[in-house]
Amino acid sequence: MNIVKIEATTLPDAWFQCVAMITEPGVARKRLIDSGSYEGQFRLEFDFVVFHVLFPGARPLVPDIPPGLGIPPPTDIDYVNGYFGRYLMTDVKTGNEQYTYGERLVHAPTSVILHIDKEQTFLGASGKDFVNQMEEVIERYKKYGPGNNQMILQVGQPADIMLKDPPCLRHIDTRIEDGKLHFIIYFRSWDLWGGLPANLAGIQLVKEYMAEEIGVEDGEMICLSKGLHLYDHCWEVAGIRRGLSAKEIAILRQIPEKEAQYGNCWEKD
Repeated sequence: MNIVKIEATTLPDAWFQCVAMITEPGVARKRLIDSGSYEGQFRLEFDFVVFHVLFPGARPLVPDIPPGLGIPPPTDIDYVNGYFGRYLMTDVKTGNEQYTYGERLVHAPTSVILHIDKEQTFLGASGKDFVNQMEEVIERYKKYGPGNNQMILQVGQPADIMLKDPPCLRHIDTRIEDGKLHFIIYFRSWDLWGGLPANLAGIQLVKEYMAEEIGVEDGEMICLSKGLHLYDHCWEVAGIRRGLSAKEIAILRQIPEKEAQYGNCWEKD
């Protein structure tokens, strides 16, 4: 497996570096999607990627696109504010949603642990029927201090294996170091163009809220995924954003007959 490591200053910088790296020959693979979103299409996908963002709170939180490129930005701050307010901070579900990240984070059922002896559980910021993970983490950092490895916000749960579309975000681990709250974020699968910019901007707003409530400064992000990808319908715009030539974009857009390492091309005429 090819482990890709990226050091970034801001969220837009991290996104652009990921776009540039994934479209670099020999780095990612064109994988056929056997099942899941866009089944039957191809993804250009890292084997595994980890990127470190030093100043994720620096504004703007979302990437912009140079106007001369003629392609739309992947998201905007108005969408992010709505995503943060409804999808991350509340348990509201609409339509046919089986879950939301917010439901898992702020109103997760506690039935799994109710049989455990009271002496082995905390029920500070939550109730007997649900757990608000954000408030539990805030309260326990304030009450007991930063010296523990237990304060993780968990989105994934064992029963998700039965869902046709299980959560892509699995957990947000936390650490207070040097008076700052840091997030370590894992996505099992992650849409680099249509998902990552809004996801991380929204999660950054969560981090800022929690840091203020705890009484510490906002810190860094470390993000990991074994499935950060571009769907084949985004290959062209990614190539344009990176600044590839027309020939290079044409090669990038080629759909293989089967899964293949991308990069045995771009040979000069």
